[in-house]
Amino acid sequence: MDYTERLSNVTVLGAAGKMGSGILLLTSLEIADLMLKPENKDRHFVVNAVDVTSGALPGLMNYIRGQVLKAAEKKVVMLRKVYAGRKDLIENSDIIEAYINDVMNLIRPGTRIEAAYDSTLVFEAVSENAALKTKLFRQINENNPNKPWIFTNTSSVPIGGLDKDAGLEGRILGFHFYNPPAIQKLVELITIGTNPEGMKEFALQLAKNMRKVVVPSNDIAGFIGNGHFMRDALYALGEAGRLSAEMPLHEAIYAVNRVSQDYLMRPMGIFQLIDYVGVDVVRFIMNVMNPHMPGENLHSPVLDELFDKGVKGGQFSDGSQKDGFLKYEKGRPVAVYSIEKGDYAATEGFAAKADAWLGALPATAMPWKNLVKAADKDAMAALAFADYKKSGDTGASLALAYARRSREIGAKLVSDGVAHSAADVNTVLLTGFFHAYGPVNDFVL
Repeated sequence: MDYTERLSNVTVLGAAGKMGSGILLLTSLEIADLMLKPENKDRHFVVNAVDVTSGALPGLMNYIRGQVLKAAEKKVVMLRKVYAGRKDLIENSDIIEAYINDVMNLIRPGTRIEAAYDSTLVFEAVSENAALKTKLFRQINENNPNKPWIFTNTSSVPIGGLDKDAGLEGRILGFHFYNPPAIQKLVELITIGTNPEGMKEFALQLAKNMRKVVVPSNDIAGFIGNGHFMRDALYALGEAGRLSAEMPLHEAIYAVNRVSQDYLMRPMGIFQLIDYVGVDVVRFIMNVMNPHMPGENLHSPVLDELFDKGVKGGQFSDGSQKDGFLKYEKGRPVAVYSIEKGDYAATEGFAAKADAWLGALPATAMPWKNLVKAADKDAMAALAFADYKKSGDTGASLALAYARRSREIGAKLVSDGVAHSAADVNTVLLTGFFHAYGPVNDFVL
């Protein structure tokens, strides 16, 4: 079965979710471009968009239509060549509308998994629940005579375990998009030794056609991205707990969040990042990874406590941020959750005191948005860390300790065989997390 045949009948499970909708969009665009090639004019293509939430499907289709419009507008010159034989298409608007219709006609939205029984390729983007994934895979495997390849978007569950439990005989790999898939360039590719011939090559070709940066990861729970993020988050939680001996915990959370953003020159602070992913999601991923990590304890009582209080973070359907560790107004943090009080404490009541305790931020510590545009980001970041080493301020000391722990986590991912190289770890953090410099570097030492 060649590349085109493999994409002739595709199913996306969890299609109406944040990840699934992006995967559906990218897959539909790739298949539409294949379908419109002259040599494929007599072939039939279909993309099944399957989600248990039927009420979300109309919104999903509206989202896909809007995104296809944007994609078409960017490649209208190419589309003119594709539709050169259509004499009824004269204006650019006509061509764009024809392309939108062709893409939308590929997609079959529905709630029944039976749609996957004829597929040759299945993308899975359901919740990070190994038992649920296994159940779905086994059901498809037992009812689909095509022996479909399954690309799971899991960010933490080992692929080999899913393969064994679902009886897939190697016909599964990890194809982990980053959120949101339509924008994020990174894909973590996790293969296993029993993958059939050509499966990895197909995955690489698909990622290339989707214009993704591929980083390979070995099949160890959490892979590279969450392998680093979860431990980074645990370090931040531990630091906040340690500092709570000197100040209220919510003030310590504010201080560590500011250090991880302003001093480490990252796009957002670590607690804001946890909120973005979801307090509940981060907690769940740690629970998935923990049994596979002997000698470690990937668990946080603070996350448990927030979860039990219903403080979960994540995003609303319009993409705006829900409250988690931090409370947001117009997308900006304005308060920190106080576990002791069970309510949010406004930052205006303590931020000045906490900032004074941290000390003055050196002028060499550039805002992330400036650093990420710099020609030599590593050299610019190194200047800031050189100043931290000379400073006696608390913030500088916390930043050095944090960066060194982040480096240690990255290096251990290599020594533990999760990542092939330090460069791969850095690429994941640079591309998937938008860091301005990789964690495995020498200037923080």
